[in-house]
Amino acid sequence: MSIKRYGAEGGVGTGGQRLPFSRAVEAGGWLKVSGQTPMTNGEVVEGGIIEQSRLAFENCFAIAREAGYGVEDVVHVTVVLTDARYFQSFNKVFAEIFQDNPPARICSVQDLVVDCKVEVDLTCYRADRA
Repeated sequence: MSIKRYGAEGGVGTGGQRLPFSRAVEAGGWLKVSGQTPMTNGEVVEGGIIEQSRLAFENCFAIAREAGYGVEDVVHVTVVLTDARYFQSFNKVFAEIFQDNPPARICSVQDLVVDCKVEVDLTCYRADRA
């Protein structure tokens, strides 16, 4: 089994800092997408939890698509919210994205190292790539 790294050269974080991890790693049909925040070009995009959640997911799915995976391949999502009051609004975005095929999930409330409301990561699987 080989391991393929996407974006191993490192992305760009806040203030233009180089990030020392891969955007995603694929092995044995599994794709792990690193946590994504509502950022564009290394800067957090302001907005409420709904806008920030949508952008965090868009960033995850852009990486997944680059690797050949889609929303239908998502088997698990990890979510970090910075405030428990965001839970219901986040769930609306989650339901909108996954509709009748929701993946497994964990959601916690924690501080983030970036000044935003949400971070999301994905685990995807495709048997044809195992």
